[in-house]
Amino acid sequence: MSIGSIISDALAYPLNNVKALVVYLVLALIAAFIGGSALVGFIGAYHTTGFSSAAFAGMGIVGIIVFVLVYFLIEGYALDIVKYGIERRNDSPGIDFGRQVSNAIKLIVVSFVYFIVPVIITFVLGLFLRNWLVSIIALILFIVFALANFMAKCRLAKTDDLGAALAIGEAIGDISRVGIVKILGVVAIVVIILLIIAIVVVLINKLNGMLGNVVLAIASVYFAFFYNRAVGLLYSD
Repeated sequence: MSIGSIISDALAYPLNNVKALVVYLVLALIAAFIGGSALVGFIGAYHTTGFSSAAFAGMGIVGIIVFVLVYFLIEGYALDIVKYGIERRNDSPGIDFGRQVSNAIKLIVVSFVYFIVPVIITFVLGLFLRNWLVSIIALILFIVFALANFMAKCRLAKTDDLGAALAIGEAIGDISRVGIVKILGVVAIVVIILLIIAIVVVLINKLNGMLGNVVLAIASVYFAFFYNRAVGLLYSD
C-alpha cells in the first residue's frame, strides 16, 4: 500500500468501527476511574490510622491491581488492531481478556529487551572508545533498535509469539522489507496528525473546559485506533 492509502484507511477505520471505539473509550474511562480511586485509597491510608488506614490501603492495592489488568487489556486490544491491519481486515477485534492481557505483558518484555540491548552495547563501547564516537554509535543504535522494536510489536501482534517478536535479526530485516523511507514517511504524517488533533483539543478546551475534556477522551481513543491501524497496514506490505 502507498503511504497515502495507509493514512486514508487508518483515518477512516475508527469511524467505520464506532461500537469498538466506544468499548475502548469505556475501558479507558474505567482505567482512569480505578486509578483515581486507588490514589485516593493510598492518600487515605497515609492520613488515617488503625483499621481505617488498613481499609484505605487495601482499597488502593486492589485498585492498582485492577487498573493494571484493565491497562494491559487496553494495550492487548490495541495489538489486535495492529493484527487486523496486518491482515487488512476492516472489522474490529473483540474482547479476549486472557490473551490480550498476556500479549500486553509480552509487549513490555519486548520493549525492555529492544531498548536495553543498545544501552548495554553503548556501555561496553564506552569502556574502549572516545566519548564523541560512542555518542554517534549510540544514536545510530537507538534509532535502529527503536525501528526494530516497531517491527517487533507487529511480529507479536501477528503471531502472539514472544519468540518471534524477540528475533532481533529478523525484526531488523523487516525494516528493510517494509522500507525505511516508507516507515519514516508514515511516522512523520502520524505525528503531524497528532499535533493537529492536539491543537484542536487545546482550542476547544480554552472555550469550554468540560467539553474540552470530553473531546480529549474521544480524540485520544480515535488516535489510538488510527495509529495502530496505520502500524498494521504498514507492516502488511
